[in-house]
Amino acid sequence: MSFAAIMVHVDASSQSSDRVRVAAQLAQRFGATLIGISAAVLPPYPAESAYFVTREFVEQEQRDIAEALKRAESNFRDAAGNKLNLEWRSDIDVPESYIVSEARSADLLIVGRSDGDISRSLDPGTAVLRAGRPVLVVPPGVTTLKAEHIVVGWKEGREARRALQNALPLLQEAKSVTVAEFCDTDVEASCRRHVADVATYLARHGIAEVSENVIAAKVAVAKKLIELATSEDADIIVTGAYGHSRLGEWIFGGVTRNLLRSSPICCFLAN
Repeated sequence: MSFAAIMVHVDASSQSSDRVRVAAQLAQRFGATLIGISAAVLPPYPAESAYFVTREFVEQEQRDIAEALKRAESNFRDAAGNKLNLEWRSDIDVPESYIVSEARSADLLIVGRSDGDISRSLDPGTAVLRAGRPVLVVPPGVTTLKAEHIVVGWKEGREARRALQNALPLLQEAKSVTVAEFCDTDVEASCRRHVADVATYLARHGIAEVSENVIAAKVAVAKKLIELATSEDADIIVTGAYGHSRLGEWIFGGVTRNLLRSSPICCFLAN
């Protein structure tokens, strides 16, 4: 099991070189094709400005977007280097729609954090929910990914099982893996059985250096998970993405939401 194709989102309006370098490192490690992808669209204009939005204005905006996408491609190729098999995809479209659709071509989607501009950037939560692929969220400032030490944040359920299986190529390359579950003290015995089963599962996939950790915690789980990963010198957290739908809007659980917003460590997520 491996990654044959890795897709990385390149922002049309800002530099994404660090994220591309992380993606290139992974692609080189797995001998994978690296696909750069970007999209942007005209932002919605307030109703009161409609009088000033002429056809000429829209056409110029579209030309500016096309130029921004060309610059994004150039930045992608410069950051990825010439040692990989590279592909580029871009379109004048809503990033969420375009990138989620194109993710069918990759085994892994690598994204950053959104700047809040839905016309130019991609929300990582949307990618996790809709892409149908595991998503690696690379926080700002991360320029390299050794993936020698990985922490698995376990929570009994479908999401964690999918994340674990999807992350096997990375886990099999790691020097050590820590499996941790956070739980109430009255269910600690069950948690220990969960974690032991996960460790056995990983051992059957050739991952021998697995440590087990059950931590009594009901609050600030994301913070404690990040602290554990930091203490283990890990640079990836693997975990499921949890949430529920409310009136058509997806509401993430607190741990997932906090990891997406504030983790200084790369997070490998699946839903």
